[in-house]
Amino acid sequence: MTGPTALLAEDEPILRERLAAMLGRAWPELKIVAEARHGREAVEMFEEHRPQIAFLDVHMPGLNGVEAARAIGSRAALVFVTAFDRYAVEAFAHGAVDYLLKPVEEERLAETVHRLQARLASGATPPSLESTLERLAAQLEGKTATRLRWIRASVGDTVRLIPVEQVVYLKADHKYTLVVWQGGEGVIRTSIRELSDQLDGEHFARIHRSAIVNLAQVASFVHGNDAGEIQLHGRPEKLPVSRSFLHLFQRM
Repeated sequence: MTGPTALLAEDEPILRERLAAMLGRAWPELKIVAEARHGREAVEMFEEHRPQIAFLDVHMPGLNGVEAARAIGSRAALVFVTAFDRYAVEAFAHGAVDYLLKPVEEERLAETVHRLQARLASGATPPSLESTLERLAAQLEGKTATRLRWIRASVGDTVRLIPVEQVVYLKADHKYTLVVWQGGEGVIRTSIRELSDQLDGEHFARIHRSAIVNLAQVASFVHGNDAGEIQLHGRPEKLPVSRSFLHLFQRM
């Protein structure tokens, strides 16, 4: 008799590896049959491996976790992983979908594992998730309706108000984030992860766990063996693209 199987979908490799390690301790019998770097890959891997459980990060490039969950439907038990507590209240109130808050804690993961084990042991088909996913999608859409339009960055002793369309790229710099725009550079305390959620995904792309670029500022993309590199319009610096985000530039 084979053990239970699972898919992990998380765009940040370190977080994905950490969750896999934690699951290995909390549920040794669980076999992780696939690890996806974004929502589209999660759906493709699900169709290939058909795991019983899918752990989906809510915020992923391409298809987000909710869109991936809609494609999977009730064919697997779903667990959302999110850094935002407000997404984990009303949408999961009925218990049809479980969730884990980042950073994932061992005790909370153990509770989720117990619920999943009970659900699998019962042999019951996962319930319809349509209404739950609609509520979660509505929350995400409400968030995207209030996209960032200005960034307040410190430049020496002054604070500059920068229109986001003038931003060239943002890069993590120790406990700050460096903001590079057409007229200069400054720093802010907002993390890359938070900025990724607040910026319009049609115009800005996460290219590394520590960097976001304005797509209008990308002149060219060069493929490497296991990563890539972006050349910007009218600027000497080149930005690395990590393996997890190469899919964003596959057609370039």
